Amino acid sequence: MERFEGNVTSPLGFKACGIHAGLKKVKKDMAFIVSDVPCVTAAAFTTNSVKAAPVLWDMKVRDKGVARAVVVNSGNANACTGEQGLKDSAATAAKAASLIGCQADEVYVASTGVIGVPLDMDKVLGGVDKLFPLLSADGGWDASDAILTTDTVRKTSAVQLEIAGRTVRIAGMAKGSGMIHPNMATMLCFITSDAAISKEALSKLLGDGIADTFNMISVDGDTSTNDSVFVLANGLAGNALIEEGGEDYKAFKEAFDTVLGDLAKAIVKDGEGAGRFIEMRVHGASSKESARAMARGVISSSLVKAAFFGADANWGRILCAMGYSDKSLDSSLVDLSFSSPAGSIEVLKAGQPIAFDEAVAKKVLLEKEVGIDAWCNQGSYEATAWGCDLTYDYVRINGDYRS
Repeated sequence: MERFEGNVTSPLGFKACGIHAGLKKVKKDMAFIVSDVPCVTAAAFTTNSVKAAPVLWDMKVRDKGVARAVVVNSGNANACTGEQGLKDSAATAAKAASLIGCQADEVYVASTGVIGVPLDMDKVLGGVDKLFPLLSADGGWDASDAILTTDTVRKTSAVQLEIAGRTVRIAGMAKGSGMIHPNMATMLCFITSDAAISKEALSKLLGDGIADTFNMISVDGDTSTNDSVFVLANGLAGNALIEEGGEDYKAFKEAFDTVLGDLAKAIVKDGEGAGRFIEMRVHGASSKESARAMARGVISSSLVKAAFFGADANWGRILCAMGYSDKSLDSSLVDLSFSSPAGSIEVLKAGQPIAFDEAVAKKVLLEKEVGIDAWCNQGSYEATAWGCDLTYDYVRINGDYRS
């Protein structure tokens, strides 16, 4: 497997584009991704009981198991918009389907932006008309720009690997910066592949993959109404069908998880107002569930995040978050340390504090990327979660989001 500079149109048979349709004042705000042939598909959605209209539509597409395209708009979430919102999502899919020659329930619709405002359907449907003739194998970068909201950078990842002598590619783009929390967040993610793979295998890959990637990130503790991850695989690489199990499945899984991990970490690094990227690594937990819970608990803690904003080696907040996240933790066994490009420093051994130089600790924690290692010494399970600090800019950005 190797990474390369690519986007959702890098796999064979995919075209895309992105334009300014007028939903936002200036920036690109609509994207279109289309496969030349029908795709096997899988998708995962927000755990929030308040689900946006496009999520409810997309669940039907996922259940059908075949997809040809995705239409995305930014600037408006089409969430909490009642029956009209559902009709608008269906109308968007029907418009796209009429242009590419497929059924409406083979088109995913994704929206992101302000909640509670009806879509301007003249602009949306007009946008689909404008997008269609612009579809090209070179349009992936424009599409990745068009899905952004408060993001400051585009987020893409691409890998390729050999399967039985055939080159298979997997690529993705994502958006997300705020309302990011374990069990999905205000994020949209679109994965394309030219692999031939069964629906069952693809669904399992996605379910297993997000458990250790998108479900292990947090920016601010909020879970959105629109969170969605879509995967489309069209089989044009010509490889033998990948089924669950076997060496081909294992190789594809490694590459697939790499793309998911790249995009998940990119979202956190671009967290709203974020100054530091935090990687929490839990070692030696009594179960996988415990390891995940503790890692998520630490990167989700507002007190921990505030301490990192101040580059304060307040390890007590970390141990506290681990304890309320997993009741089985024996704190008398825990070792803790911080690390960054500036060095590393131990702060806790077997539950007892270690005297350390505050100036050295400050230097370690002032780096842009900081790691925390916690050894529980209660088992052999591990988990990693990713988060960021909590800054004044986060409050500023979200204090006037609608304006």
